[in-house]
Amino acid sequence: MAKNQPPIVNVRELVYRVAGRTILNQVDAIIHEGECVCVVGRNGSGKSTLLRLLAGDEGPTDGTIMLRGGARCAYLAQVADVDPARTVRENILDGVRPVLELIGRFERLPPHSPEAAALEARIAALDGWTIDTRLNELVTSLSAPSLSLPAANLSGGELRRVALCRTLIGQPDMVLLDEPTNHLDTEAISWLETYISRGRGTFVCVTHDRAFLDAISDRVLELSHGGLYSFEGGYVEYLRGKADREATAEQQELRRQRFIRREIDWIRRGPKARGTKSRSRIQRFDDAVSRSDLARDADVEIVIPPPPPSGQQVVSFDRVCKSYGGPPLLDQFSYELTPGTRLGIIGRNGLGKTTLLRLLLGGETPDSGVVDVAERTVFNYMDQHRELLTGTNTVFDEVGEGRDHVQVGERRLNLWSYLKRFLFTDDEINTRIDQLSGGEQSRVLLAKLLRRGGNVLVLDEPTNDLDLSTLRVLEEALASFAGCVIVVSHDRFFLNRVCTGILAFEGEGRLVYQEGDYDYYADKRAERPASAAFPAAGAPKAVERPRTSSRRLKWREERELEGMEGTILAAEETVGGLEELFSQPDFFEKHGRDAARLTAELEGARSDVARLYERWAELEDMQNGDG
Repeated sequence: MAKNQPPIVNVRELVYRVAGRTILNQVDAIIHEGECVCVVGRNGSGKSTLLRLLAGDEGPTDGTIMLRGGARCAYLAQVADVDPARTVRENILDGVRPVLELIGRFERLPPHSPEAAALEARIAALDGWTIDTRLNELVTSLSAPSLSLPAANLSGGELRRVALCRTLIGQPDMVLLDEPTNHLDTEAISWLETYISRGRGTFVCVTHDRAFLDAISDRVLELSHGGLYSFEGGYVEYLRGKADREATAEQQELRRQRFIRREIDWIRRGPKARGTKSRSRIQRFDDAVSRSDLARDADVEIVIPPPPPSGQQVVSFDRVCKSYGGPPLLDQFSYELTPGTRLGIIGRNGLGKTTLLRLLLGGETPDSGVVDVAERTVFNYMDQHRELLTGTNTVFDEVGEGRDHVQVGERRLNLWSYLKRFLFTDDEINTRIDQLSGGEQSRVLLAKLLRRGGNVLVLDEPTNDLDLSTLRVLEEALASFAGCVIVVSHDRFFLNRVCTGILAFEGEGRLVYQEGDYDYYADKRAERPASAAFPAAGAPKAVERPRTSSRRLKWREERELEGMEGTILAAEETVGGLEELFSQPDFFEKHGRDAARLTAELEGARSDVARLYERWAELEDMQNGDG
């Protein structure tokens, strides 16, 4: 158990202030050797700041950070710091530069030098003789670009993977990773999970990837309003612990307010503090009044306008082929997107996901075949690199685009009020885009694009840099959207919550469509025999959307049908419980601050009931041969 190991870093009374704002306030933390700690919190709560302080890249305003003597630390920043003038190999090997210098000294020594034995032992202790093996493993496992390429020619995602290789290659005692899964494909994320779980060393990760967090985390640290709170376990344990902590804080705040109301009349009468009891009573009142009100988190309000009507056909690919001189990325690819589909596109980097989006949006033309976009189809596209944002614009100018209001469906909203829904403060609304954090820029992009409407939302890696609370709200909004959603993502938790179908690029030109969420796709892929993993040469690679037909139910579908009545009953009870809560006369007094979140939960629960009834009918039709 890591908790039985000695501390590798001890943080005492840490304070960090910037521009008059206190980011970290009297924070204490102990991280033990071999422990994996995940740091979560709202955008702007100080997660990246904490990692920079632990790495020594910045100094605290007050307090101490004590790293175990001799411990080696490596830090992956949220924005990759890679030298563009050097090759991929040279940048990665910077992570073992001290060891390479020792090896260089050893190789320059004359034969039988008395220093050689000591140097050789030191190099062996640092595992220096396996550097080339580790280099090749990291580059392959993390899908990093070719070692000979100059870094100046790499995309942002490629630079990120190079920086991650550089961070890990030296096998440091403590590894600090800021959003390590950004720009990684599912296979690379899975490899990183295994590396962290089985590897040596201590890991501190800032992450929004809930599946990744669950796979690696011994403990979750949450930064909230300057404080740091610790929760044993993974994501579910964190949510439970956070709910308990907030409930306790609410009760304490309620008692404080009641005490103030009870004592205020006595204080107004101006009692003289002659006796000990009177002085003590006045002091207790002053302490209660001077204590700050309970800090509460607000949730983003994501408003997606209702989609304009679409026809029965939205987009279809008919025997589409596409290559760039090498092996085909798409080979006789056929697929039909129908109304209401929420499609998740997954696969390793470089297999053709971006090409597919470009063909869809008209940015590329197929080598052969037809991409047919229906006349009533209206796309709304969000890119993963935020290239649609202008860095010199303020948030107000970027989202307003010359107007002081926005039209969201049939509603006309004041732009300032609209931006407040995305949790931008007055100061932030007047801040330039290039001065915002990655998470804040992602919220700007959501605010700018989602108001434009459309009946097909195309989102390329929308989860990058968003905090957990914003992710939950975005998932609920997309799940209740009546149009189509096409999302490229490696966030398995997000795919499970949003998608009704998965289109997987599995390599060697093979694309597989699977109804259901990501976990169901993964189960089905595992069931396939190894010989069926890829088609034989010359075999058709077209992907046809499965259509309901007369057939026997599969075992899993039979179990699903058997439990459907109970599932629907539970879902209806959830709706009934929420409706009863709203009907209480004191609802807004008790739950006013949570009204928006509860409303979204009720809408989502009602959508779940409707979806379950549709699925029940579909399963019964298949069982009865009516498909």
